[in-house]
Amino acid sequence: MTAKMKRREFITLLGGAATWPLAAGAQQPGRLPTIGFMGATSSTEAQRVAAFVQRLRERGWIDGHNLTIEYRWAEGRNERYPEIAAEFVRLKVDVIVTVATPPTLAAKQATSVIPIIFAVAGDPVATGLVASLAQPGGNVTGLSSQTSDTAGKRLELLREVVPDLRRLAFIGNVGSPVMLLERDEVQAAARRFGLEVVTSEIRRADDIAPAFDALKGRADGLYVCADPLMNTNRTRINILAVGARLPTMHSLREYVEAGGLMSYGPSLPDLFRRAADMVDKILRGARPAEIPIEQATKFDLIINLTAAKVLGLTIPESFLLRADEVIE
Repeated sequence: MTAKMKRREFITLLGGAATWPLAAGAQQPGRLPTIGFMGATSSTEAQRVAAFVQRLRERGWIDGHNLTIEYRWAEGRNERYPEIAAEFVRLKVDVIVTVATPPTLAAKQATSVIPIIFAVAGDPVATGLVASLAQPGGNVTGLSSQTSDTAGKRLELLREVVPDLRRLAFIGNVGSPVMLLERDEVQAAARRFGLEVVTSEIRRADDIAPAFDALKGRADGLYVCADPLMNTNRTRINILAVGARLPTMHSLREYVEAGGLMSYGPSLPDLFRRAADMVDKILRGARPAEIPIEQATKFDLIINLTAAKVLGLTIPESFLLRADEVIE
């Protein structure tokens, strides 16, 4: 997979035509407005990017016609984010779109001038991305996934499916600012439920297998904290979890598609569509500081029945009826 996704693949996917925008801002003569899209992994984000591009099209922006989108993928390597951000600064893109907190921090460190829109971030105020939700300040705005805020809900749902849950394992990338916030929320929720928490901190992909070796026999369920590093290794994580007989809870649908038991979290295609609306405002002359942070409003509960059967779990019918999607 090349670092730069071919733009025409998305154009072919979406097809059609749209009207040209009324204004394109103060662009250089003969140069199309340019979006620098900084993605985590190309293998997980095709659906989200398609939603983003489709919404731009609905707003009148068509890649290759009156807009250019430069795609770059870190492929799970956080050290790539500063390199990509520096490249976008050199290219003088008109707006940078990021996915998750680490790339947004890298972009913010690279430029205080180019507008930055994060399509999703865990807690943008606590991690220092923005000053406040209502008044972001500076050149950064976007959408909060409220991941840490909904940690307690995820734990509550896991307890419904695993009624004998007494000891919870938590695994996440300690290099992610959101992981620390989410870990604290999970621990607080676990105390309310009378659960013991065992934490495994990951710094690189090589830490994942030893972490599972250390968890065997020490937990009844596993809470996986998502970030670009963990996303890239989601299939491996789920295989190891099944081997350790650990039912898993995630915040992203992609983990359940990759063999995880269940997820509860924001609809990412919805967030990416709303990020496109923000990009439209920027390209028409708005400043990021004037665009308040928006929060996730649509949350999906996804469950994998095949994973449940492998783990010997019987999912209550009432629970299945509440699920937004059941994967079999």
